[in-house]
Amino acid sequence: MENANAQSEKNLSVTKTSPETARALRPIDGLIGIAVLGSIWGFIEVVLGGALQSTAFPQKAALLTGLGMGLMGVALGAFRRSLMLVAIAVVAILCKELVVPILHVSFLCKANSVLAVGLDGVALGGVAGIVGRRISRGYTIQIVAAACAALLARSAFYFMGMKLAPCAHLLSFNKANGYAAFMAYNALGWVAFSALFFPLGHWLGVRLREPIYVLGTKKAPLYYAVSAVAVALLWVASGMAISGGF
Repeated sequence: MENANAQSEKNLSVTKTSPETARALRPIDGLIGIAVLGSIWGFIEVVLGGALQSTAFPQKAALLTGLGMGLMGVALGAFRRSLMLVAIAVVAILCKELVVPILHVSFLCKANSVLAVGLDGVALGGVAGIVGRRISRGYTIQIVAAACAALLARSAFYFMGMKLAPCAHLLSFNKANGYAAFMAYNALGWVAFSALFFPLGHWLGVRLREPIYVLGTKKAPLYYAVSAVAVALLWVASGMAISGGF
């Protein structure tokens, strides 16, 4: 019995100091996650966002918001660091702003869409920071957190976007009771797509923790190379899409 207890304590000690746990939370993994997920988000904004402009789909902004929430959900599930979400949004913004050197236009050309991405990152990062580890307790709290973040971000977008570089859609709500009308018209789409994609992203992120650890420890050169190539390809593809008129 004493041997069994000793072995149990030894196993518990190993679990507490497992290199897997330490490896999964290394700063380099977080930086790679920020670069990859932010680049994917930027690519989606450029390519899918550009493609949607020529369609009659009524919830273009809501879909893009939801996909961004999903990518941030992946980060939160895999790395459990709410501040990462703001950094991921920054990378996506920089990718979108490739339009400046490629087309030689002002950075204000994409001002409102850049503002929307940034506010999504800040809002979800703030909500996730307040909720803390409870975000992992189930889909209900994840849905509520994503919905609250989407509403907070778009509320701020209404007032800030109206002052920055309002588009025709936003200007159509520049009237008495405009904020209420703006929220009533758009809120359901934001909440629905965010509530759908964020929990899915978080679910995926949790399951990526182990592969990230295994690749980083067992096949580190491949891990870094694939990450670097993926980021480079996403930025090149985004640049080519911008050059092509997206």
